[in-house]
Amino acid sequence: MRHDVRPIVPSDAERLADLLVQNRDYLAPWDPVRPESFFTTDGQRAEILACIRRRERGQMLPLVITTDDVVVGRLNVNSIVQGAFQSGTLGYWVSEDAAGHGAATAAVGRTVRLAFDQLRLHRVEAGTLPHNERSQRVLEKNGFERYGYAPRYLRIAGRWQDHVLFQRLAD
Repeated sequence: MRHDVRPIVPSDAERLADLLVQNRDYLAPWDPVRPESFFTTDGQRAEILACIRRRERGQMLPLVITTDDVVVGRLNVNSIVQGAFQSGTLGYWVSEDAAGHGAATAAVGRTVRLAFDQLRLHRVEAGTLPHNERSQRVLEKNGFERYGYAPRYLRIAGRWQDHVLFQRLAD
């Protein structure tokens, strides 16, 4: 199997909506509560177009995760800040069928290289729920180091939840 990432495009909307509907229960413990429109093709198209506008402003890098050229998830470098900070925040998900087969690990590795080489970032960070050991392993396999713990960091699954914070530095 060949795992990779590529820039998201509007024509990904239908596939992403299908994946989100099929994986709604699987992803729910790790995601914010979303409006029903998020799980539709039109909702995904609007999300994609908003992400592309943010990419054009240099604020994010929105990607899809692929296995053998089939979309199996999403990956973003969000909250990109240049200047003295040169940092971004990584977020990703893969479908339940793709989990455990190396897609997320390969996608994170490829994206970190893009962030350092093309975006010229100094630091990429990511946060995981404390019990999300699979995601923590993905980050650790890609050279991320745990650097902190953030109480009530993000509103996930409808409630403020703690996160373990990881980072990888370009140097």
